[in-house]
Amino acid sequence: MSDSAPMGIFERYLSVWVGLSIVAGVALGWLFPAVFELFASWEYANVNLVVAIFIWLMIFPMMVNVDFASIKDVGKKPKGLCLTLVVNWLIKPFTMAGLGILFFEYLFAGLVEPQTAKEYIAGMILLGVAPCTAMVFVWSQLVRGDANYTLVQVSINDIIMVIAFAPLAALLLGITDIVVPWETLFLSVVLYVVTPLVAGYLTRRKLDKSADHHEVTEFTARIKPWSIMGLLATVVLLFGFQAETILAKPLVIVLIAIPLLIQSYGIFFIAYAWAYLWKVPFNVAAPAALIGTSNFFELAVAVAISLFGLHSGAALATVVGVLVEVPVMLSLVALAIRTKPWFARFV
Repeated sequence: MSDSAPMGIFERYLSVWVGLSIVAGVALGWLFPAVFELFASWEYANVNLVVAIFIWLMIFPMMVNVDFASIKDVGKKPKGLCLTLVVNWLIKPFTMAGLGILFFEYLFAGLVEPQTAKEYIAGMILLGVAPCTAMVFVWSQLVRGDANYTLVQVSINDIIMVIAFAPLAALLLGITDIVVPWETLFLSVVLYVVTPLVAGYLTRRKLDKSADHHEVTEFTARIKPWSIMGLLATVVLLFGFQAETILAKPLVIVLIAIPLLIQSYGIFFIAYAWAYLWKVPFNVAAPAALIGTSNFFELAVAVAISLFGLHSGAALATVVGVLVEVPVMLSLVALAIRTKPWFARFV
């Protein structure tokens, strides 16, 4: 879709729809807990299959826009890749650990039991060392990022995650026996990257018969509302799954959310400012900053549960990360769109 394409009603009022979806999710989860428990049970390797379907629906339009013939040119513009990798692997994990320690060992020391505080810190660290695989395609699509470049950024991140996740988590947690849930990692990559990419490629081949790609543009415009509805359905499910926790422990949710919010906005501004100073074009800079901000919550939740238990503070912290992410990322998408003119001279 071109940058000049008008925003539909779903996109124009997306923050309103998401807010209503959050309220609806909590209300429905509280009124019909059995229904959400049933949906929550439909999972494999800690990947919820219902959520996976909705995320797939969100990602598919962007995958149709991936032009495989242009991917080879990504290497000619290495700044965006460099920015993404440095932020994700050399900055983000350490700032997350530092904020966790600052808040739960010092600022919130009188509000939380020491052992529980350590578990909250552990959960935050696991979020920090798990960069996003799926939702970042949605954020990139909303800011009209370069689909080819975003795919390469996410793919390289996934490769590094296979190698670096366990040792980095072990270093920051002070635990030597970190076991990566390979099934979760593999299934997530297949569901969120490989499958929609193959489907998008086949769809594009069928549609792309003209040099101006107008059929691809028209098709993605038609299915765009379904992508947004997939996002809203995901929000309803995620907040419905955790409705009882949200209502039963509102103070704990807020305490965990505060450092997570600071981390999210801080990392975005570090990456975005660096991209601006480095004169990275907007369609690469915005997704790069958003990739650094977003988290691979399925992996973080799975590791937290395996290390500390289902009802541990670490598992709760990773869940709060899930709840915080969508509203925060949407606010950053809006900020990126407003500041796009700053990057107009970088091409």
